Parts: sequence; C-alpha cells; structure tokens
Amino acid sequence: MPSTLDSHVFALIPAAGSGSRMGGDVPKQYAPLAGRTMLEHAIDALLADARIERVLVVVAPDDVRHRGLACEARVEFVAAGGASRAESVRNGLARLAMSASAEDWVLVHDAARPCLAREELTALIDALIDDPVGGLLAVPIADTIKREDQGRVAQTVERACLWRALTPQMFRLGVLDDAFERVRDPAAITDESSAVERIGHAPRLVPGHASNIKVTRPDDLPLAEAILRLQGRCR
Repeated sequence: MPSTLDSHVFALIPAAGSGSRMGGDVPKQYAPLAGRTMLEHAIDALLADARIERVLVVVAPDDVRHRGLACEARVEFVAAGGASRAESVRNGLARLAMSASAEDWVLVHDAARPCLAREELTALIDALIDDPVGGLLAVPIADTIKREDQGRVAQTVERACLWRALTPQMFRLGVLDDAFERVRDPAAITDESSAVERIGHAPRLVPGHASNIKVTRPDDLPLAEAILRLQGRCR
C-alpha cells in the first residue's frame, strides 16, 4: 500500500437527482438554504479540508442551474448524471480515473448533506488515509428499533451493533471503481460501502455527528439552517 504522500484525495458529489420527496419547482440539491443552495453548502463543506484537491460534481445532462453557482477553482461540474445515484457515481468515477490513479482516495458525499462539519471531515481523512480498505462516517443508533409487520411491531431489534451510515464515504478509486463495475444492480448499492462490502471488504466505521443530517423533505430545511447557523456557516 502506498504511503500517504503518494496518494491524492478527491471528492465526488452525485447531484443529478430530482428529489421528488421534496416537491417544489427545483431539484432538491438546488433548494434555497440559508442564502445559498443546498448543493453549495455541501460543496463548501468538502472544500474545508485542503487535502481534497478537487471536488467533482456529477449533474444531469440537461442541468443548467449549476452554471449560476459561485464555486472556487477546485470544483468541477460534469454532466454525466445517470438514472440512479449509483449510475451517477459510476460515471463520476470513470471521469476521475481519466486523471487519477487507482491508489488515490475518493470521498463520495451526498448533495443533500449540507451540514458536514469541518472536524468530521478532518477525522474521516485522518482515520482512513493509511487504511487498507477505507470506510465511512457513521453514528451508533441510540433509539430503540422496531421491525414492522402490517402496521404492528413484529420485533424489537437489538441495537448494540447497529450504526447509521452517513457521508462522506472514503475509498481508494480502484477499489470503488471495481465494486461499482462488479455490482451492476443499482438497487443493491444503497451506498458506496454496500458496494465495497459486496466484493469482500470490511469498511471501517469512523464516528460522525448526528448533526450531519440528510435533507429529504421540506421540513428538514429549517433544521439544516439551524445547524448551519450554529456552525457559523451562514452568510
């Protein structure tokens, strides 16, 4: 395995979805949030660590909204979005592979997670930069979990070893590209870790923050804005 100095670090944001559960007139990633778009907040969160050399944002082929975003030189938009998140990630990895090596690192981050904290990102890269596999931010589940059957509780699930996966998820480009090529069913890839697991690896869990929420519905936006204000990231 190469030394830390031999590996470059990149980030990839799949941002080609429509976000149908959010409703509204624009795709979810362009929803207004604290004076900017949600996508801009997600991008800026990744730019907080100087080790990330480039952030590749994969947008839909007909997307023109990204042209109006104010982003620094480290950000590149590519109109290679697919019909699913997995396809967009796969296409983004192919684009990165044109200039990056198999041993370089890729952090895949959700466009709908604008509240990634600087210290979370730093902790993730610090923990994994010399890891043989890679891993992901996650938080242990604190709530009691119920399994449902026809609207009633069928079972209380043991939560001692359960974690909730967050993003970014950080893997070597070669490993991630191999996983997405070998696991062709998009429904089987719920996140990058699930693809890597299916080819025989055990990704490392790096504790993240519960504030790293995924914005899914309109009522998540006020919570996201409150978190951004607490982080001092609102203009």
